[in-house]
Amino acid sequence: MKKKKKQNKKACSEIKVNFTEEDVISRLKKHFPNPKTELNFRNPFELVIVVLLSAQTTDIKVNEVSPKLFEKYPDPYSLKNAPLEDLYEILKPINYYRKKAKFIKEAARLIVEEFQGNVPDNLEDLMKLPGIGRKSASVILVNGFNKPAIVVDTHVKRVAKRLGITCNTDPLKVEQDLASFFSKENWTYISNALVLFGRYICTARKPKCYKCYLVDICPYEPKNLKEVKKNDSSNK
Repeated sequence: MKKKKKQNKKACSEIKVNFTEEDVISRLKKHFPNPKTELNFRNPFELVIVVLLSAQTTDIKVNEVSPKLFEKYPDPYSLKNAPLEDLYEILKPINYYRKKAKFIKEAARLIVEEFQGNVPDNLEDLMKLPGIGRKSASVILVNGFNKPAIVVDTHVKRVAKRLGITCNTDPLKVEQDLASFFSKENWTYISNALVLFGRYICTARKPKCYKCYLVDICPYEPKNLKEVKKNDSSNK
């Protein structure tokens, strides 16, 4: 049996980019001057709940369901006492609604009993809430408290890798690479901007390089520089 040859890959520490933090941010701002999460919320408590509901569900669908939920259960005190069957009925349009109903009810209980009714504003305590991992906790810190954190979702991982800022796939290592490249004062901005940039411009399939302001500094190849119109017969 032949042994597979080891590929000589450069260590992440050896990867060098030919652009600066300012180069990236100035171009991102042309796309998203004031980026925000697309989940609708009015306070940190509502943000915790919609973030929990958004797992494997579109933000659009969560935004359709959440007004009815918050009209009936506007705070953690009322939500922790909500009958599960009622939550099931409200959340039925979203994926995994039964599991999520239990998560939000338990999260509300913990917010009341462990944090005196206030959503915690630090990573460690946020991650004590059911269904809240590091990524979700960072989303809450950035958007609910305007605190510096780095959100690493599938979009951010893809963009960071294509730009050459990281060669890692582990979210924590990607976060560390981004934290090393971007100054802390810009973490809040880039967290939301990179998510939206990856969602709408630097998409997984057929990235829209033809409309990307970062195209002149991006090392990713092959670039998709031609827009294909929906009614283009050559695309049928």
